[in-house]
Amino acid sequence: MTDAPVVLAAGAVCWRIVGGKVRILLVHRTQHKDISLPKGKVDPGELLPQTAVREIAEETGLTIGLGAPLGEVHYTIPSGRSKTVYYWSAEVDGHALESARFRPNDEIAALEWVSISKARNRLTYPHDVDIVNTFAERWKEGRARTFAIIVVRHGKAVPADAWDGPDATRPLLLRGTAQANAIAAGIAAYRPEKILTSTAARCVATVTPLSTLMALPLKEVSGISQDAFESDEAMVGEIVAKRIKAKKSVVLCSHGPVIPEIIRDLADLTRTPHTTDVGSMAALSTGEFSVLHVSMQRPRSGFVAMETHSPEPE
Repeated sequence: MTDAPVVLAAGAVCWRIVGGKVRILLVHRTQHKDISLPKGKVDPGELLPQTAVREIAEETGLTIGLGAPLGEVHYTIPSGRSKTVYYWSAEVDGHALESARFRPNDEIAALEWVSISKARNRLTYPHDVDIVNTFAERWKEGRARTFAIIVVRHGKAVPADAWDGPDATRPLLLRGTAQANAIAAGIAAYRPEKILTSTAARCVATVTPLSTLMALPLKEVSGISQDAFESDEAMVGEIVAKRIKAKKSVVLCSHGPVIPEIIRDLADLTRTPHTTDVGSMAALSTGEFSVLHVSMQRPRSGFVAMETHSPEPE
């Protein structure tokens, strides 16, 4: 046994539809001489979703956006250290396939798209089969294709008692700016199509690095601001309902007092029971974000999955 830190890694079950049937991507690893799901170790400063997207690109040439998480596996590597790998689903569209450039290399010898049943037989490791089984169950239920509601709490701002101007003008501290930069690539891993933010300066500044990274304009929305919330003028329910109806991945950047209402309305609109786990999605510290995954085909069947990430690397 060793007291060394756990090795963290991330990957994905990449899938696509061929002739009306689902196909999963397997990788044949050169040095290990095995067949597995694509994955790789976290680089310093990375969040796990960011790692998954980067590793898929490096190993397969595919540019992906993450779907819902599929779980994690734990095992011991030859050095004796413990390793944990986190997996997401990731649907691969035609554009990603056309633009992918893969050549056999020292790490990956070949790629192979196979059926779910063949994947179970081909994979070298039982823990990879467990992840595929989780995906297969979602596919059977009609809940494999999802969109994400990404709820972000603004970064650390100048304290209210140290600011002379209106509350909405409080800027981020240096720590808050660092948090905003740290989470940008992690949020981008889900390929949001819209960025909505409270009109408060601290919220706008928190998602500006994401907007720049994705070349995606942000939209200021007073209905999820703290000022509107405190004056009973918030429009959280209407805004959340519109996002569910649109069925597109979106970022909502707001405030500590407002976020619990956002999560409650999301739960109600998707018919998700108000469990302790759902409540924990609202308990965000500054700079943290929760991702609520909703089924495209069955949006009122409850959250498919939930996850929370911190600006401090996992």
